[in-house]
Order: sequence, then C-alpha cells, then structure tokens
Amino acid sequence: MAAVATLVCFVVYGLGYGLYSRYLARRVFALDDARSTPAHALRDDVDYVPTRRPVLFGHHWASITGLSPMLGPAVAVIWGWLPAMLWVVLGGLFVGCVHDLGALVVSMRSRGQSIGKVAEGIIGSRAKTLFHLIIFFGIALAMGVFVYIIAVMFSISNSWSPADPLADPSSFPTAVLPSAALVAIALVMGHLLYRRGMRLAPLTAAGFALVMVSVWAGIRWPLLGLERAAWPEHGGWVTILLAYSFIASVLPVWSLLQARDFLNSLLLYLGLALCYLGLFVSRPEFAAPAFRPHPEGAPSFYPFVFIIVACGAASGFHSLVSSGTTAKQIAREGDARAIGYGGMLGESLLGLLAVLACTAGLVGGGGVTPGRLWQETYADWGAMQALGSTIGVFVAGAAHFIESLGVADHRTATAFVAVIVVSFALTTLDSATRLLRFNISEMGESLGWRWLGDRYAASGLAVAVIAFFAFYEVGGRPAGLALWQLFGTVNQLLAGLALLVVTLYLYRRRRNYWVTALPMFFMMASTLAAMLVNLRVFLGQWAAGGAILFVVGSILLVLAVWLAVEAVAALRRLRRQRRVEDLEIA
Repeated sequence: MAAVATLVCFVVYGLGYGLYSRYLARRVFALDDARSTPAHALRDDVDYVPTRRPVLFGHHWASITGLSPMLGPAVAVIWGWLPAMLWVVLGGLFVGCVHDLGALVVSMRSRGQSIGKVAEGIIGSRAKTLFHLIIFFGIALAMGVFVYIIAVMFSISNSWSPADPLADPSSFPTAVLPSAALVAIALVMGHLLYRRGMRLAPLTAAGFALVMVSVWAGIRWPLLGLERAAWPEHGGWVTILLAYSFIASVLPVWSLLQARDFLNSLLLYLGLALCYLGLFVSRPEFAAPAFRPHPEGAPSFYPFVFIIVACGAASGFHSLVSSGTTAKQIAREGDARAIGYGGMLGESLLGLLAVLACTAGLVGGGGVTPGRLWQETYADWGAMQALGSTIGVFVAGAAHFIESLGVADHRTATAFVAVIVVSFALTTLDSATRLLRFNISEMGESLGWRWLGDRYAASGLAVAVIAFFAFYEVGGRPAGLALWQLFGTVNQLLAGLALLVVTLYLYRRRRNYWVTALPMFFMMASTLAAMLVNLRVFLGQWAAGGAILFVVGSILLVLAVWLAVEAVAALRRLRRQRRVEDLEIA
C-alpha cells in the first residue's frame, strides 16, 4: 500500500515539473538566457559569483533543506498519513515550488536584492521595513533553535551507548566527525575548483569518497577516541557552532558554502535513493490510519496541518535563500526553473520520505505490531512536542528502509541517516547566518548606519542575536525553545507575504498573476487563522509562560496585517496606473 501511494506521488511530481514548471518558466516569468544576471553584472567573487547549475542546485537545495522538512511531517502525521502526504505533494508543486521560483526570479531581476528590498520597489518603503522586522525575528529565532538542537545531537547523555545509537534518540555524536570532515573537504575543494581551475567531476568523485569514508569513521570512532568526560557539553557545542556560523558567513561563498552544500546534496541524493529503493523492496503497509481527525490534545486539523508540515510543502525561509544567496550566483535565467522549482520539489521528496518513515517505516518487535507501535508513539499531542523524540522517529523509520536492502545493519543505517539530518541542519545554519547578515546590512542602510554594511560587523551582530535565542532563558528554557511555537506561523506568514510581492510583480507586468495569488490567499488565510487560535491559547496560559508568546505573537500579527494593508494600497496604485496606460494606448 505505501509503495503504491509513493509511486502515484512520483507520477504527480513528474507531471508537475514537466508541465507546470515549464508553463511558469516560459509563459508566466518569461525566463530569457539572453538577459544578464546579477552574478555577471555585479560580480565580486564574494557574494556575486556565476555558478554552474549542478553546483548551485546543490547549494540551494542544501540551504533550504534543514530540519523542518523532516520534523514538520513527522509531527503532522499525528492526523494520519493521507493529509500530510497530500499537502506535501500538492502543496509542494502548486505553492512551495511556485513560491521559490517566483522569489528567485523577482530577486534575480532586481540586482539580487532580498525579498524585503524588492518589496520596497513594489509596495513601498514601509513594506521593506516590515519585511525586515519579520525576517530578522524569524531567522534569528529559527537558527537559535537549530543551534540548540544540533548541540543536543552532538552531545552525549548518560543513556547514550555506541553499541545502540538509538538508546538516546536525540543524541548522535557519530555525526560530529563527518560534519567536521565535510567542512574541511569543502574548503579544499572550493580552493582547487576556483583558484586552481581543476575540473568539477574528479573533484566531486574524490570529495564524495572522502565524505563516505568520514561517515564510516564516525561510526567506528563516535567520540574521536576521547573519553566521555572529555567530550564537550551542550554549552560548548553551542559556542563552537556559533563560531562556525560567523566564519561561514564572512568567507567568500565559493570557498566553503558552495562546495559544502554540493557535497551535502550528493549525500542526500544517496540517502533518498536508498530509502525509496528500500521502501519499494520491503513494500510495507501503513502502520498509521489514513485520517485521524481528533488526536488526543492536538489542535484542529485545519489550519494546523498546513502550518506544521512547513518546509515539506512551503516555506517563507526559502524566499530568503532564493533572493538572498541563490539570485546572486545564478549564471543564466533559464537555470531558475531547475534550481527554484526543482529545488523545492527535491525538498518535497524529503518531506514525503518523512511521512513514509513515520507511518510505514516503524517496525514492531517483541510481539508489538507496527500499528500498535505507531499508536504508542503518537499517543497524544504532548508526546510529539519533544524535538529530539521526533527526530528519533524519522531516523528509525528511514534507517529501516535502508536496512531492508541488506547493505547495512541497524547501527550503520541509523548513523548514516543521522549524519544526513545533522549535515542539513548545519547547512541551513551557515546559510541562514549569511542571510541574516544581508538583512541586517539592508536594515543598516535604511537607518543610515553604514558600519552595518561591513560583512564582519553584520555577521557579528547576526551571531549575537542567534546566541541570544540559544542561550538566554525564559522560564528555565532557552528563549528560542520558549518561542518555537511561533516559528511555524512566522515561516508560513513569510511565505504568504513573499507570494504577495511576486503577485504584485506579475500584475504590474500584465502576466498571469493568479498562479501566485491563489496560493497567497490560501497561505495568508491559513496562517492568520492559526495565529488567532494560538493567541487565544497563549492568553489562557498567560500566568504559565504564555505572556511572552502572546505579546510577540500579537506584534507579528499587527506587522502582517499592516503589510497586507500596504499591499492593497500598492495594488490600487497599480490599477490606476494601468487604467491611465490603457487610455493612452487607446
């Protein structure tokens, strides 16, 4: 049953990319390779660098693929496998892919400016400020949580054991050595590719072989030969990750990020191929029900399934990657279809795998059936709010698919999947820090603070804000975790707002703007509904820590409504302008 459903999804993916993306590229956005892109026109070999399509695709895909496309669907299947699967596939093709491609195109045709800066030219200066505030909060919050979670995964607890990698489902120190090796290999590969002019193919083969050796070495020596007492604790890993984020943000994009993300993407290609092949070989049945409308303690199915799946189907963060780094590196306009639309389709494939791993990949043991195991795992809403446990469910399910091929034992398959999870969390962290740097520099330009135009100063401030959400505690919890409930709505709100900007861009150029307007209306309506429901819940929890959530959530709601009002005013101006133009033509 699961294999048949997956095969149907693959056919839908093929039709979506083959037909719909071609229509968008040719008839809606009119991509033209004869146009000069910002990578050529503004080349500085730091941020603006013309890049080969396979390398840029890997960089873009790895940058947008963090923990969310695995975590979101892994939680959303509490309502059953069918709604999560439908939203991941159809939402990905008609909302997320369109959103990513649109953000990439409007930025590419605006000198590689961020989506917030583009909003200034289309809606007005206040829109840019509102965008910057929402982006600033969203990235800093998410990356603060990512730093915290990665540090948890790198740390070891008393229950962790190298003989049983899932003894503690939130601890994966086996991923430390491969993650460090990826950085070192990428630095060498970037230098040889861009400074020595070596060919991409042999460098890729050698680099990926070394990555696979590092994965094996991480399994063989999970603590790098250190004693447990000498292994860094959680706070130490947070500091190390923040230092890495700063360095990655200020280095030229070709020296680390491109090669690292390209190698990461190859790792994910292999992981996805093995997992899906294992699924078709084992042909498991779904352990979860198709639809479970009222799980214990869970919020309403609508709108929250669309908010929680997040990056697996649509993500506002992607508009920041598309317009923040990718638009500055794209060599030809025609590459936008494969990178923008195709990159999101690749993330949707990962989201689909998460749905399958958490509903068909669970294997019973000791007389426990898979169905009963799923019911125990997803017994109630509260049990799925522990991020470490959610990661463990995905890792265990995906590892089972690989084990079914007979190429790896449980320990090896689990460690391999854990390396993929950590690698992509790290990739999102370093790319997002760079994006936050761009956002801070643009805010500094608006305020007249020229010193924020310096990449070292802006990166330092970006890391400091991320550190605040990772270290500062609210009610005994890191601020990032305390505010994490807001991330889903902020992320989807940003997606709706980015689609709004693209819609106005298309309307001004008399293109078919309904392809972005309809997804925009859906995203905005669902997100605002979720925000209102959450505010009511936060208000009821005021004395128990809900006060800060209510206050921050209310501010975000006001900013979103304000930006929508600004957009309506801009639309009215555009309509008057079009009437004048029509009269002049007549």
